[in-house]
Amino acid sequence: MEKPLILISNDDGYAASGIRQLTDMIRDLGEVVVVAPDGGRSGASMAFTGTTPVRVHRMANDGEAKVYACSGTPCDCIKVAVGQLLNRRPDLILAGINHGDNAAINVHYSGTMAIALEAAMKQIPAIGFSSCKLSVDADFSALRPTVRQMVTAVLEHGLPPRVCLNVNYPDAETFKGIRICRMGLGDWVNEVEPRTDPRGRGYYWMAGNFVSHDGHDDETDTWALHNGYIAVTPSHLDLTAYSAMPRIAEMFGA
Repeated sequence: MEKPLILISNDDGYAASGIRQLTDMIRDLGEVVVVAPDGGRSGASMAFTGTTPVRVHRMANDGEAKVYACSGTPCDCIKVAVGQLLNRRPDLILAGINHGDNAAINVHYSGTMAIALEAAMKQIPAIGFSSCKLSVDADFSALRPTVRQMVTAVLEHGLPPRVCLNVNYPDAETFKGIRICRMGLGDWVNEVEPRTDPRGRGYYWMAGNFVSHDGHDDETDTWALHNGYIAVTPSHLDLTAYSAMPRIAEMFGA
């Protein structure tokens, strides 16, 4: 029997420490192929390249794992890998490990979770892994046991149709456990910082601080991270606000 085929990507680039550590954590669980951007694409969300060519270069293997660098977005990586590079359909797609969390509403900006959502569109089980550790050389070894636990479980049992997992780890070396959470809510404030270049011309730097609306709610991923738990948020593609449908229908006389 063939080993499970596991495709790995990220939004920090194929050479990032996080994706290399993730590859090492699970390389014995299947046939592993890495297709990731050739540089950082943080905040790319589900953008894809429609106006310029997408180029892919075969890089040196990481152990037995084949590695490809893609000039496009994280979503481009999955589209090219599934459509052209792989000789069969992946059994599982993994994203990460991202340097920085993708909890709460930040999932909407995340290139990491865009990978998992693109996989869900293709009805391929997927997990996005992120850590609150921001350092480019962060040590993610503490994540290894639970990463392997989750990957093994999803390979064995699969996921519901068009559902993927958003997994976020607190900045810690030990964890209180795994909590299944809902996505927290919040706002970004002071998002745009005006600056002046050396020639006196104005420009803007995108910055900001995230303010949680429900960080006190122990059902949210925000609460879980702040209290030392691994937050696992099942995510799906349907953004329909079902509870709002009757009100909108009444407004429009529909």
